Amino acid sequence: MSKLFEILQKIRNKPGMYIGRASVSDLFHFLVGFKTALRELGIAATKEEMDFYQEFQPWLQKKYHVSTSNSWAKIIMLHCATEQEGFNTFYNLLDEYQNSNKNLEEKLFNEKSKIFVNKEKISQDNKYECIYSVANTPEEKQAFQEQFKSQNSDLTFDSCQMPNDK
Repeated sequence: MSKLFEILQKIRNKPGMYIGRASVSDLFHFLVGFKTALRELGIAATKEEMDFYQEFQPWLQKKYHVSTSNSWAKIIMLHCATEQEGFNTFYNLLDEYQNSNKNLEEKLFNEKSKIFVNKEKISQDNKYECIYSVANTPEEKQAFQEQFKSQNSDLTFDSCQMPNDK
């Protein structure tokens, strides 16, 4: 799990311990500082974290049908009476965003890569055989293998052939 989502879960469970109170504005400012601190320490953001930083606000604007340069915390507060309500709303929206994003990524990845995994051919050592994957580059092949491993942590990856592989 990424550092960002680890700390968000900790804050969700004990907001007073991390940001003083359950407040969406305080949470937003904490996360800006958190991101800055990681950057200053030379700790690179994960893909999941970068997706959140770059896509959560546009997703939220689309959801609420607003176009603004205000922060996601301000957008949420337009629909909430209290900071506590905004805090709770943020986590509900975060769950919704992550679930919709996960479903979309899986759909796009499977459609784009045209992956056919032989689930019948699970050997005794728990290996799937990827019969065919239309991966246009070695990077796409690597991305498929990494996604496969992350979604099937109890299995290992046996083989994946690109169309040009002999």
